[in-house]
Amino acid sequence: MVPVLLVLLLALILFGAGFALKALWWIAVIVLIVWVLGFVIRPAGSGGKRGRWYRW
Repeated sequence: MVPVLLVLLLALILFGAGFALKALWWIAVIVLIVWVLGFVIRPAGSGGKRGRWYRW
């Protein structure tokens, strides 16, 4: 009985980790798209110079 519970617990942990990693990949792709769009669509700074869209 205990080995079956351990296998089920391991499967549950691996399933949760897989779902979390997949969600993190989607978040990373969205952040990458926003970052690339920030370079394509830059607001004009003062004096007609191209400014940075980020604040760091």
